[in-house]
This record gives sequence, structure tokens and C-alpha cells, in this order.
Amino acid sequence: MKRVTSAVYTFEDLRRGDFLYVDKTAFIHELISSPKGIYFLSRPRRFGKSLTISTLKAIFQGKRELFDGLKIDGMDYDWKSYPVIHLDMGDRRCNNAEALERSIRIIIEENAQNLGITLTEDRAQEAFRELIRKASNVAPVVILIDEYDKPILDNIGKPEVGAIREELEAFYGVIKTTEPCQRFVFITGVAKFTRVSIFSKLNHLTDITMNGRFATMFGYTQYELETNFAEHLTDAAQKRDVSRQELIAQMRRWYNGYRFEESAETVYNPVSVAQFFFNDGKFNNYWFETGSPGILFELSKKWNFDFEDALTQPIQDLAFSQFDVDRLLPLPLLMQTGYLTIKEAVSDPFMGAAYYLGFPNFEVASAFTMFLLRDYLPEADPFTSVQRLRKTLFSGDHEGFIAELNSLLGAIPWRLHIKHESYYHTITYMAMRLVGLSASAEEPVHSGAIDSGVTVGETVYLFEFKLDKSANYAIEQIKNKRYAAKYSASGKTVILFGVNFNSEKRQIDDWRAERSCCKG
Repeated sequence: MKRVTSAVYTFEDLRRGDFLYVDKTAFIHELISSPKGIYFLSRPRRFGKSLTISTLKAIFQGKRELFDGLKIDGMDYDWKSYPVIHLDMGDRRCNNAEALERSIRIIIEENAQNLGITLTEDRAQEAFRELIRKASNVAPVVILIDEYDKPILDNIGKPEVGAIREELEAFYGVIKTTEPCQRFVFITGVAKFTRVSIFSKLNHLTDITMNGRFATMFGYTQYELETNFAEHLTDAAQKRDVSRQELIAQMRRWYNGYRFEESAETVYNPVSVAQFFFNDGKFNNYWFETGSPGILFELSKKWNFDFEDALTQPIQDLAFSQFDVDRLLPLPLLMQTGYLTIKEAVSDPFMGAAYYLGFPNFEVASAFTMFLLRDYLPEADPFTSVQRLRKTLFSGDHEGFIAELNSLLGAIPWRLHIKHESYYHTITYMAMRLVGLSASAEEPVHSGAIDSGVTVGETVYLFEFKLDKSANYAIEQIKNKRYAAKYSASGKTVILFGVNFNSEKRQIDDWRAERSCCKG
């Protein structure tokens, strides 16, 4: 049984160390089979981008022996060796443009030494140009850039980010001016920022981020999981004393669900799968713990971001094409960083394609919700509070339910209080999701009526939350938009629940629950 690892990112080390490798070389062959190509692909962190870059490097260095038994080994390819310039921007730690320039100059010099080239230029931009031109005297150059946007992401929200972006813009612009010297260029990152020259100037760049042919190039499909990890699945099932199929079903709920094109198959997060097996089949938030989404929480509060609305309303595809570091919006950034994914796509003849988004799986949904509540409620214990919230609703204790919501709201420090309806929506919505109560984001309503249904046993609660209005106003909206019609044939009891938040008191000051008589 081959060893599973999430800590080895170099293809050669992975193969020579006899670690398990899920064969993705057929995708790579499609990219490199043409005489020239320049590609960009974004994926969330820890999704195999560095390993793919390393795999491309081994191919272009002609190390065919590493690919014995893999798909590309049986395909038509010449296995010629080319000069490879490999820039791992994930290692470029900096807090200003000057530090970034110095750091890039160092990595350019390292590449030059590996290729036996002496550089005379001092500035990183000019040294990069010199390196490419001198290396191409031997053969057309391959340029591999990993995590191109890491210096930007590390400094989002800081005054220095604009100057850092400009430094990168000038540096990446060299790729355009040296195009005749190139055989192949592959650029990866997490986000696609505007005003960075690889997008504004490279008119021959092909963005395959949401291309259906490459949607499963990163991450594991269900078939890949069950075939490549067959022995590990059997071993983990035995250790957990469950059937193999039951274990697979649990893994699908925890770690599957990422969709990178609307019609594509969903994939598993690779680091979560590897860590799951490495830890003897223990379910945990492995991917989420590898990075903090703190900047996303700050943006959410800054823009009064309403998660309930975001997860129940479609968003146009243009929102995900590019965005600027000076005008960041939470939703596109949440999708590109992997906290949200495509759940469904719809087409409008006037507006074009649009997507419904949602959390990809239980790991992300539960961990993100808990961290978000902790950020909104730094002086409370969200887990204990929401457990009590769940208990009151399941017992039908409506008064106790409201009291628990008020307890949560009371834990908001005055200095963090925001008088905006979306702020209250986010807190209550996330609290209910955390204990598995809310399913509205999973069931978009195309008629425009937001389904705020929470199923508790044989009872369905339809919630409407308002700010500085009244419970009656909320109830009337539920009735007018006929939210209950969907459940008229379910045989379940439907309760309309109107809640009003008082922004001055920072509490619920009015609520009303009544049984629906809707017949559809």
C-alpha cells in the first residue's frame, strides 16, 4: 500500500519516494502537445497547484523515467529538454514593493545559476528579461509561475498593496515582451486580479480556470478516490468499524463538493483526503486549518455582506472573471479562495450566465461558520450558544429560541455593532447553519422567493428577519411571497416565524410565530 502524503510538493520526490500519485498527466499532455502555449489557472490554496508546476518542470526537463506507468508515458510526446524558469512566488515574503523587488531578484538569480547563466542586470524586471533571452539561446524557454498573486494576497487591506501590485505588473509584463523566446508558460494563483499585466497585456493568454475540460485537473473525482485509495479506504473503514460504503458516504459529505465549471463533476479537496488517511480515518477540518480567512471576515463586515442573501441569489459570471485589489468584494473572493463553490448555473437571455453558490462540503461549511461567528462574537462561545439554540427549536420552545438569539446578540461588543440588517442576518443565519438547521442555501428558488425553510422533524419553520420594522411586517412578507406553498403537499406542519431586530437595543424586540394555512 503506497504512502499518502500532503507534505511533498515536488513530483520527483513524490515518485522516487513511492508515494501515492493520482495520475493527472493526461490533462498536462493536452496542454503541452501544441508547439506553444501560455495558460493561466486559478484554484484555492492547497489544491495541487505546486505539484502540477513541479510535474510540468520534470516533463520539460525530459525526465521520462519519472513517468513510467503514467498516462503521458503512452502518449505521443517528444520528451525534449528545455530551459525551465520556475518562479515560486509563494516564497516571496514581503511587506512593501522594495522588499518584493529584492526577493524576486534573488529567485531570478537562483534560476540563472541552475541554468548556468550569468546575469548583469540589477533590477528584477530587467534581470528576468535577460534570463529569458540568454536561456533561449539554447532552446525556447519554459516559464512556470506558481502562486503569482501570493504577494498581493498577503497584503490585502494594507496601504502597501497598490505598490506591490504595480511591482508585479511591471515584472510580469516581461512575459509579453519576450514571447518569441518561449515554448510554454503556465501561471497559477488563487485569484484573478485586474490591473496585473499578465491579464491586461498578454492577449494570447488562455485562461482555463473555468474550462470544463480541465475542471477536474485539480482535486479528486469520486472514481479517482475509490480506485487510487482503495486499500486506504478499506483500512480506514476497518479502523472506524464501519462498512466501506458508509465510510465513502461520510467522506463525500465532508470533503467532496468543489465544482469549477457548472456542468463538471465535483471533486474532493486533495489535502483533506491525504490528511484523513494519514490520521487513520479521523474526520477533521484539515484544509480549513491550513489557512486563516480573517481578511474575508473583515471584508464581509466592511461591506455589510449578507450571507443568506448571497447563498440564495444568483450572481453573474462576470463577477468572477477579474477583480481589483482596490475594490475587493467578498463573494468573488470567497469563491476563488475555495470557501464557496458553484452549486448550480442558470442562463438568462438578457443577463447571460449566472451561478448559485454554496459551501462545497461539511468541512468548509462548519469550520467557516464557526470562525465567522467567533469573529462577529469575540466575547462569546458560539458553539455552546448555538447548541442551546438548536435545543429550543427542536423542543418547540419559541420563547426560549428568541431568548437564545438575544443572548447571542448581547455578546456583540458595542464597538463592533453594525446597524445593518445584513449584520443580523449573518449572525442568525450562520448560527442556525452551524447546528444543521438552515438549508435555504442548498435549495435556490428561481421564482425570486427566498426559501428560508428550516426543517425540524415534522415541522418546517419559515423565518423572515427584519431590522427596525415589526414581526407582523415579516409575517406578511412570508405570506405575500407565498413561501409556504412549496411545503403544502409535504404533510409537515409549517410555522411562519417573523422576527424584528431593534438596532438601538441590539436585541429582538418583536417576534411572532403562527401556523400556516397555505394550501399551495
